[in-house]
Order: sequence, then C-alpha cells, then structure tokens
Amino acid sequence: MPSTSFVLSQWLRNLTNRQPEAAELLRRSPGEQQVLGYYHTLREICQQPASWISTSQQMCRMISPLRLCVRDAQSLVLTGSGSSEYAGDCVRLVLQDELGVTTQAIGGGVLLTHGVKALPPPRPGLIVSLARSGDSPESVGALSLLLEVEPKLRHLILTCNAKGKLAESFSDDPRVHVIALDDGTNDRSLVMTSSFTNLVLAARILGLLDAPERYEALSHSLSRTAAKVVETYFGTVARVAALEFKRAVFLGSGSRFGSARESALKMLEMTAGRVTTICESYLGLRHGPMSYVHNDTLVVCFLSSGHTLRAYECDLLRELDQKGLGLVKLVVGENIPRDILRDQDIAIDCPGLAEIGDENAPLIDVLIGQLLGFFCSMHEGLRPDSPSEDGVINRVVQGFTLHVHGNSAAEVDADAPARPQPTGGENH
Repeated sequence: MPSTSFVLSQWLRNLTNRQPEAAELLRRSPGEQQVLGYYHTLREICQQPASWISTSQQMCRMISPLRLCVRDAQSLVLTGSGSSEYAGDCVRLVLQDELGVTTQAIGGGVLLTHGVKALPPPRPGLIVSLARSGDSPESVGALSLLLEVEPKLRHLILTCNAKGKLAESFSDDPRVHVIALDDGTNDRSLVMTSSFTNLVLAARILGLLDAPERYEALSHSLSRTAAKVVETYFGTVARVAALEFKRAVFLGSGSRFGSARESALKMLEMTAGRVTTICESYLGLRHGPMSYVHNDTLVVCFLSSGHTLRAYECDLLRELDQKGLGLVKLVVGENIPRDILRDQDIAIDCPGLAEIGDENAPLIDVLIGQLLGFFCSMHEGLRPDSPSEDGVINRVVQGFTLHVHGNSAAEVDADAPARPQPTGGENH
C-alpha cells in the first residue's frame, strides 16, 4: 500500500489543478513556505484523509489489548488538555451509547486539581488519556495522581508521540496500556490539526471492538468525504476567511458541539486572538450568548442530519435571520435547506454526511474549521505554523507549579521526566 506521504503528494498535485488558491500556496518551494510560516500547517490539514486510513488499520491491529482495557469497565473517562480534551467531547456520546457505560470527557487540569472526586463513581473504570505530544504537565501529573490514589482504575494512553512523557513514563505499569500513533500525526505546527482528528478516530474504535469491519468502512467513508470537501471547497473557505469579520460563533449539537469547541479554538489560536470566538449549542445560543452576534460576526453552523435536531437548529438559524444578526452564515451539512440561507450565506454541502452520521461528523466539521482558521491566519498576516508571535502560547504548555500536600508545591519542568507526586491532605 502506498505510504501516507506518497498519497499526500499525489493528492496535493491534484488539488492544485482544481483549486487556484491551493496552486498559489503550493507553487512556492518548501523553503519559501517555511519562511512564510504555513508549510507544516497546510500539509497537516491536507494529510488527514490519508492518515485516517493508516490510523484505522493500526487500531484494528490493537483489537485484543483494547478489549482487555474495556472488559467489565463500568465507567469511561476521556481526558486530555486543550484540544485533546475536545477530542473526547467528539466521541463521548457515541461511546456511551455503544458501550452502555457512563462516559464523560474531563479535562486533564480538572483531574489534576480534583483527583478522583471528578470521576464517575462506578468501578472498575477506564481512563483514556488523549495527547499529541504527551508532554503537557497537567496530563502527566493527572495520570501520576490517579495511579497513586486509585488502584481500581485502568488506563489507556492514545498519543501521537512515542517519545513523550505519557508514552515513556508509564509504559511499565501493568495498569497502563500505551498506543502511539504514526509519527506523521504528531503535528509540528503550533496548533493541533491532523493529531486532533486522528486521536478522535483512534478513540472511536472503543465502541466498535466487536465490529472492526464497520470501523474500517467508517474510516474509509470519512476519508472519501473529507477529500471531496477539500477538493470542492478549498477556495470557498479561503474566500470566507477574507470577509471582514472580527467575531465568530461556532454552533453544533451533540457530538458536533465538540466540533464547535475545537473549531472555535483553532480560529482563536491561529489568529492570535484577533478574531474572538465562542462556541454554543443551537438551543443554548438563545440563553444570552446571542448577544455576541453582531454585524461583524461570522456564524459557522454544523447542521445535523437527524430530523429532530435539524428542525431545532433550522428554527434558530431562521430566528437569527429574522433579527438581522450576523455578517454571514457558513453552513456545513448535507442537503442544506435553501430557506435558512440568506443571499450572502455560504453552504458547504457534504454528500454522504448523513450516512456517516452526526456522531461521526466531527472529523469533517473540524477539518473545515481548521481550513477556516488557517486562511484567517494568512489574511491577518500571521504565520499559521507559529501564529503566537509574542509567545503567549506554545506548542507544548510550559512547566508550571504543581501543588501538593496542602500548601506545599512541586515545580513541574516540561523537560524533566515524569514522576508521581504525593497527594496527601485531600480525601480521595
């Protein structure tokens, strides 16, 4: 089978023939692209359809140890920091439905500060740690804490970095199983793009361990749909990014609220905060956040395929139109109703999305959100690979003080090896 890099090279050539905006970016040499600061981000966004196939094949080879991880588990927690936490949001509901156990997405920082108090009580429980680098201080600290104070938990680490602290520090503990995805998913850009979607897809198999053929078929469907969306709408997204908006609202329901959270973060990160963002559910927007939607606001709508959800969502979008709110709407879905689109609105129609299902659509949604953030970053004159020019944010969160034993504290060095920290003083 051709390598992911070979498939990507072929596909990028095809993309340049279809999309003038892609040709303009890719006609420059790799060196020029690196100087302009978009070399890594552009490729990491575009490699996703091919990388998903490789990840699904890798995960299918892990069926036996994964079955041991979930066997008899009465609760499941997906945890991570930043985008990795939002990856858990994208699969929480479908895994809860398929596994029939209480499933929550909980930030690594919450586990670090609250320990087992933050966890659902049923035991045995499975904690799935999602991480690009695996070097985030709170993720490493949270896992160290849980291993020390709660013996009835087992742990699965899904990471894009085989050499990160999460992958290396806990690999000898019998309660921990580590799966490192292909190094190509370990994005070099500041922002997570292909690492995010591959972690979502990797976690997705937990609900389909008894149907690996269905998992592989789903991965192929997602890959085909994503490739078609990029080939068709690459330039459209670039033109949306050139509109004069300074705010963006991202709307999604259920699993696609996870899409909204991650897409809002991508826009915020890649524009260094110059475009401010919020994310909301469609019904939640009415309860105050609608006041954020001004005449300089882009409204990005991940439109559900399910009949009842879509009815609620379309009602909200019509209400926005009736009130004259927002500069323009960007609606992502399949068979998008024409009556929810004003003349200036843009529809990204994704054939096959309904068959893929709303519970699996976040991978498509987020890819569009990534492209939008990428082009907005370019429009703002920033470097998508490192948009935070003043170093406010970094690819890996820098070390900070980890507080233990009441008033005592331990300094967490981002470059030091991980070690469990005593927790005393709290009733876990």
